[in-house]
Amino acid sequence: MKDIAEALGVSVATVSRALKDSPRISGTQREKIKRYAREHNYYPNVLAESLRNSRTRPLKIIGVIVPQFAHFYFASVLSGIEQEAASRGYTIMVGQSAEQYNREVLLCERFYEHKVCGVIVSQAKDTQQYEHFQKLMDHGMPLVFYDRICTGIDCNRVVVDDYQGAFNAVTHLINTGCRRIAFYGSPMTLEISKNRYNGYRDALLRQGLQPEERFFRICDNRADAEAITPGLLSQGEIPDAFFAVNDDTAIGILYTAKRMGYRVPQDVSVCGFTNGYRAVACDPMLTTVEQRGVRVGEEATNILISKVEGETPLNKVEKRVVRTRLVIRGTTK
Repeated sequence: MKDIAEALGVSVATVSRALKDSPRISGTQREKIKRYAREHNYYPNVLAESLRNSRTRPLKIIGVIVPQFAHFYFASVLSGIEQEAASRGYTIMVGQSAEQYNREVLLCERFYEHKVCGVIVSQAKDTQQYEHFQKLMDHGMPLVFYDRICTGIDCNRVVVDDYQGAFNAVTHLINTGCRRIAFYGSPMTLEISKNRYNGYRDALLRQGLQPEERFFRICDNRADAEAITPGLLSQGEIPDAFFAVNDDTAIGILYTAKRMGYRVPQDVSVCGFTNGYRAVACDPMLTTVEQRGVRVGEEATNILISKVEGETPLNKVEKRVVRTRLVIRGTTK
């Protein structure tokens, strides 16, 4: 900034204000200074600025923990977070836990060290201890969970209506004539798996059908679905429908059923939960519950920024639910 000030014959304070778009500097002067800075590849030193401001205001950097980058739903949530953060002058720092508790703990430590203003997280599958989350909160750092929430801490959260989404999907399967409906879900330590199973179970009970343990499997990815499904489709009385916890699992079921000679949906119906791009790339196209991941990301970011900027108290826990909708396509009757 000293070099710019000397070259243009202005004070360092004027340069600083112009680069921050201060209204105290005329528009013409601001543009002149900013143009010179661009032409000479000047960029603010974010680290230096953060050190200078760390005691007076939080950095406008949000830490985000994603279980899997490759998963469509998490990618769409991340897109919603980034878009909403950028629109409000924030940037994001993203880490992938890869479904591992230890990596999740390390990411929380790194975010704290880098003085992010808050953290948005979906916990890893094997996380059953929550001290790393509690530590962030104890240090006054806002924390918002999405999708996979931490039941061990009363904390801000944004989820979809997992129960109702599953209930509506299974009710649709029953209304189309299916009676022996299998459920493929994530480990029952996860709240989303419990909620989706409860929606599945209650839809059956509402129609006078009993959930059968032989049709229940812990399976939440395509590879496992392709390995497990042949067993179910080779027994005496096979399922006439499958409800899966996500689209990848549902597509694994669909692929396996077709490979074994079953017609979909005439012999076996299949329903997923996500509505990602793969749902329309399979044949037939997949009936599924749309999760609206972008909206979940936007809501989580809004909650976090409202805490950071003091619009809502840190100790006020916010819980928001994003509605799902059933998208009916060719894998159901």
